[in-house]
Amino acid sequence: MENCYTVKIYPLLSEWLRTLSGIFPFNIGDWLYAGLILLIFRRLFQRKWVSAGIWIFSAILVFQLFWGINYYRKGIAAQLKLNKATYSRPEIDALTRQLIDSANYYRKLIGQGAIEKMTLDQLICEAQSGYQNASRQFPFLSVRIRSVKKSWLTPVADYIGFTGYYIPFTGEANLRDDLPAVLNPYIICHEVAHQLGYASESEASFVGLLAAEASNNPTLKYSLYLDLLGYAFYEQYLLSAELPYAAFENLIIENRKRMDTLVKQDRKEIRDFFNQRKNAISPISNELYDQFLKLQQQAAGIKSYNEIIAWYINYQKTKS
Repeated sequence: MENCYTVKIYPLLSEWLRTLSGIFPFNIGDWLYAGLILLIFRRLFQRKWVSAGIWIFSAILVFQLFWGINYYRKGIAAQLKLNKATYSRPEIDALTRQLIDSANYYRKLIGQGAIEKMTLDQLICEAQSGYQNASRQFPFLSVRIRSVKKSWLTPVADYIGFTGYYIPFTGEANLRDDLPAVLNPYIICHEVAHQLGYASESEASFVGLLAAEASNNPTLKYSLYLDLLGYAFYEQYLLSAELPYAAFENLIIENRKRMDTLVKQDRKEIRDFFNQRKNAISPISNELYDQFLKLQQQAAGIKSYNEIIAWYINYQKTKS
């Protein structure tokens, strides 16, 4: 499969889909989903069970051929010869300090004011530059970015629970349009990684990391490190939960002292954005997506996003 589908078939299929769907300035994949769902429900309502079953089976078959097989590829681990070994608390402590310092550095490069929101064209341009730079070291990351669009589902994004998503039937990468300005630069790198065939969420995040780190744009780098910092804090506090209360509290205080005021403000803006949009439906959507990921060979489900920390720690070991 690796030498056939991954190396030969999927790249050609993806290029063809992105070229075709890129002709349209609007998102066609969501309309395709909507039409398919309505068609199936209509067949069910009409009690045409066989017809409905055929459509469902056909959709699953096309999904597997266009995308699902990617869940079984060797992936970035084999390409970079990485392992997903566990890491120690001192290692996560060191990484957290590193990420805080990196976020501080690039936030100061951006300036004291609010972060300016990039247009979709600017986001594509900066992501393309990052992937192009990364491909000099990792040729398998070479890509012509196309068919990246604003999602028309943004008004219901709080209920579905997404910031970006990939549509395998059309090759489209879609971005939510109402997020705080700092989030989308790294999100687009993650979604482009899906276009390259990295199905696992942790792998797509790590491939996006390689592109963002290779970028010359401070906002893209800051977007990356701010995102990683959230995962690092989660993992650090999880591994430190058995510490005496005073030591655990001191760890939190030291992290806050180390963090620049502007970084704190940006993190608060992100927290406030999502806290204001909490609802009763989103946890149900997240649970369904968690089960979907587990069915697609991602045992950790939604928590697989956090695995980027393990990838990053082991990747840094290969460079030292």
